[in-house]
Amino acid sequence: MTTGPNSGSRRYVVVAALFILSLITYIDRAAISTAKGPMATELSLSDAQMGAVFSAFALGYAAAQIPSGWLADRLGPRRALAIVVVFWSLLTSLTGTMTRLGPLLGVRFLFGVAEAGAFPGSARVFYNWLPAAERGLANGILFSGALLGGAIAFPMYSWLLDNYSWRGAFYILGVPGVVWAVCWLIWFRDYPQDRIIHESTASTPTASLGAVLRSRGMLLAMAQYFAGNFTFYICISWMHPYLIEHYGLSQREAARYAMVPLLCGAGANWVAGLLVDAVYKSGLRAWSRRIPGIAGFALATAGVLWVSVAGSATSAIIGFAIATFGVEMTISPSWAFCLDIGGKSSGTVSAAMNMAGNFGGFVSTNAFPLLRGLTGSPATYFQVAALLNLAAMVCWWSMRSLNTVRRSDPTRGSGRELAQPQR
Repeated sequence: MTTGPNSGSRRYVVVAALFILSLITYIDRAAISTAKGPMATELSLSDAQMGAVFSAFALGYAAAQIPSGWLADRLGPRRALAIVVVFWSLLTSLTGTMTRLGPLLGVRFLFGVAEAGAFPGSARVFYNWLPAAERGLANGILFSGALLGGAIAFPMYSWLLDNYSWRGAFYILGVPGVVWAVCWLIWFRDYPQDRIIHESTASTPTASLGAVLRSRGMLLAMAQYFAGNFTFYICISWMHPYLIEHYGLSQREAARYAMVPLLCGAGANWVAGLLVDAVYKSGLRAWSRRIPGIAGFALATAGVLWVSVAGSATSAIIGFAIATFGVEMTISPSWAFCLDIGGKSSGTVSAAMNMAGNFGGFVSTNAFPLLRGLTGSPATYFQVAALLNLAAMVCWWSMRSLNTVRRSDPTRGSGRELAQPQR
């Protein structure tokens, strides 16, 4: 790739800016899990109603994925990201004004709609700014920020609860996103000065967006992402209250415990991102996405089964940590896969996968209280999650990305790529 004197360093700053964005995204998203106790008490909400509040976000987030990806592709990630970040930051603050279930469901649904634009917009940034061999680690860094944000949210929100109440905490959390959006709009540009030239990044040189979205590989990507989010959403919705209710922990104890799986997940994103890029550069490009995906779901299966039989909070957190590490190993290869097949429609294609995943989150947040109520045991939920993770391993085994190869001389090093189907 031909670059100007500052192009390389600007790419690092772009990745760092998106890392900060993902931190903010998950701090805002996970805060309501910590607020569950005082919010439910003040508003007289049952566990089933709080499940509906959690899932309202997931439903809005899933439903808005493709429109938000299309917006990033059409409007450009600079303006698209600035718009959605300001929108969800205002809705974060508005959550603190709620007094009834109906309006709260509406606000959380719209909050999900707004946050839907974060990662498809980021995917389009990576397509515009990064060559294929650098996207694994970039996605790993991006999504590690999300997990760190979720981990930070638990103790941060506990401190805010002690000092400002749950309402005041939501008001304060709306501020960082607005600051980020203003800085992004001023500094960022949709393309680097020396653009990366992508000759073809669709499954065939003439494949349309519709053909890519209907392809077998895309459907498998959506299915495995559904399974991954089913497992992951327990960590940002029911894990914190589950630790309190099932093991008798205090708010502060549960917050400290709840940080551990998310920090492990953050590390997993770096591990998987490095692995994706290393395997890609080794020449085994056909396996650079599949190896981390299969390994991750194997760990996730073991982790949720561990939680299902855990007899103490410490044991449960070990299981949650293994499950989160595993499922987060699948994130970087999943998004790299979408950039492989999406090309100039990377925002939309990534959003379609994320939509399926967050329907998994919607199902997960409702399934936990439902299955526990039907069977009298939370173990049923974790067993269902294990079955889905096993199915996801089969999906990854069958998924085919692109075998994107650099041309031989004279274009070697120019960033020109020719995409061919994997054998």
